[in-house]
Amino acid sequence: MSAKKQSFEEQLQALEAIVSQLEKGELPLEESLAQFEKGVKLTRKCQQMLDTAQQKVSILTKDNEQLEEFPKE
Repeated sequence: MSAKKQSFEEQLQALEAIVSQLEKGELPLEESLAQFEKGVKLTRKCQQMLDTAQQKVSILTKDNEQLEEFPKE
């Protein structure tokens, strides 16, 4: 992987490519295992990015809800 941090979309696209390769069933066992391992790592990274985004949305939503509790004069 390059030094540049991949975006969520780039990682998801890489994961989809791995799944497609594995579904074809044309890779040797060792390569299939290596690709599977790479896919698991990508899945974990994507899940972590989604969790972080969800936390940010929750914080922003909570802040917005608190602002709405106080009536404007």
